[in-house]
Amino acid sequence: TVRELAGPAPVLGVSQGPESHLRLPLADWNRLLAALPGAALRDATPILRQLRMVKSPAEIEKIAHVCDLVSAVFEGMPAWLRPGMTDIEVFRRFRIACLEAGADDVPYLVGGAGPGGYGDIISPPQGRPLAPGDVLVLDTGATFDGYFCDFDRNFALASADDAARRAYRLLHEATEAGFAAARPGNTSADLFAAMQAVLGGADGDVGRMGHGLGMQLTEWPSHTAEDDTVLEPGMVITLEPSLDLAPGRMMVHEENLVIEASGARWLTRRAPPELPVIG
Repeated sequence: TVRELAGPAPVLGVSQGPESHLRLPLADWNRLLAALPGAALRDATPILRQLRMVKSPAEIEKIAHVCDLVSAVFEGMPAWLRPGMTDIEVFRRFRIACLEAGADDVPYLVGGAGPGGYGDIISPPQGRPLAPGDVLVLDTGATFDGYFCDFDRNFALASADDAARRAYRLLHEATEAGFAAARPGNTSADLFAAMQAVLGGADGDVGRMGHGLGMQLTEWPSHTAEDDTVLEPGMVITLEPSLDLAPGRMMVHEENLVIEASGARWLTRRAPPELPVIG
């Protein structure tokens, strides 16, 4: 088939850069190359990266759809989330709610909970009962027709201390600053700087404050101080600032948006500006 389409000396573009993988056995790949002695391999990562960063209107519509339905699931959590539930129960109920709302799958669901904050946000549930004073975060990558959302929501159980309330408010303001900077011609580094300025130079250990989003849960670019990727209309990105509150205690906030000619448009239904206290 390769020779039929590309002739006796085909040039094969193969993604070879970061976050790429070979979706066939290595022995089959070697056998294919042996059968194509005149083939030349080229790294197609830059081409694929650029094509994936800028979405078509149809792609944006799919991402917007899954963002909207998962936003509704998060907004419905106060009706059933209570202290005493285990994190396993919360994860299970949230995943079921996403599927019932119309998501095709919930392949990525992580979170954390702890007094006044959590140690990390990439852990599976441990069976720990939620206690009054805990702050719970769920971070989900649900899919619709092959496209991801990727955002989180924080909830306090029964009560919230002043430090948690301040951190939440600050992260909410940081995402607003990132949203205001999300304009064509600005760079990912500009988004990072805008959010970092609100946080007063403090950040967590994540190393970036958001990323691209689409057919993969995380795509290029990464919002870091060094990423000079220029924002273009059609790019779908996340804003994800984080704060360390104390040793072993942090908070993260994440939203999804699309870059348009006149600026940015939220795809997620915005989280409330104050930390929700449940139960």
